[in-house]
Amino acid sequence: MIHHIDNYPSDRRQDLLASMFADRKALFVDFFGWDVPVVDGLYEIDQFDTAGALYIIIADETGGHAASLRLLPTTAPHMLGTIFSQLCPLGAPVGDDVWESTRLCLPRRHGAARRRALRNELISAMVDVALERGIARYIGVLPEGFRKEVLAMGWRAEPLGPAVRTAGGTVGAFLVHIDPETPKRLCWTQTYIHADREIAA
Repeated sequence: MIHHIDNYPSDRRQDLLASMFADRKALFVDFFGWDVPVVDGLYEIDQFDTAGALYIIIADETGGHAASLRLLPTTAPHMLGTIFSQLCPLGAPVGDDVWESTRLCLPRRHGAARRRALRNELISAMVDVALERGIARYIGVLPEGFRKEVLAMGWRAEPLGPAVRTAGGTVGAFLVHIDPETPKRLCWTQTYIHADREIAA
C-alpha cells in the first residue's frame, strides 16, 4: 500500500508517520552518522518536515513503514535553496512546478534486493505524483555515486553543478524532467514499475 500524505501534523496516520521518522533516525543518524535533528531520541525530523511537505510512504503488511521519500515545494524553504546552495553555481531552480525530492529512506533490514525494488516503486510513484499534480521538474542532492546512477536511469536528467566533497562524503545536485514520456523512458532501465499501485487516501 502506498500512502500520499500532505499536511502531516493533522493527518490521521500518525502511527505510520512515527514509524517513518523512526526508520529515518535509524538509517540517517544511527547508520550513516548524519548530524541532523532527533526528536525525543527516536525520530529524525528536521526543519523541512512541515505541513507543506508531501510524503510518499510504502506501508508493509502490518501497516508500518517499509520505505519512503519526501517532496518539498521549492517555493518554500528547501535543502538545495538553503543548506546545499553551494552545489548549484547557477542557482537552484525554483517555481510552482519544481519540487525537491529528499529523504529517500530504504531501511537496512530489507536487504539489497528488496531495497532496490522499493526504491523503484518509490521513483515510479514519484513520477506518477508529478504527472497528476503538474510537477515538471524534481531537484535534489545525493551522494555522488547514487547521483550518477539517477542521472543514467533513462529520464531526461542533468547535474546542477560539480560534485563537492563534504564532511559526510562527496555529494552533488541533480535535476530530472518529468513529462508523459518519462515512465516509458524509465522502463528502459527497469526503473519504472507498471503496476496497479493501491493508493491510500
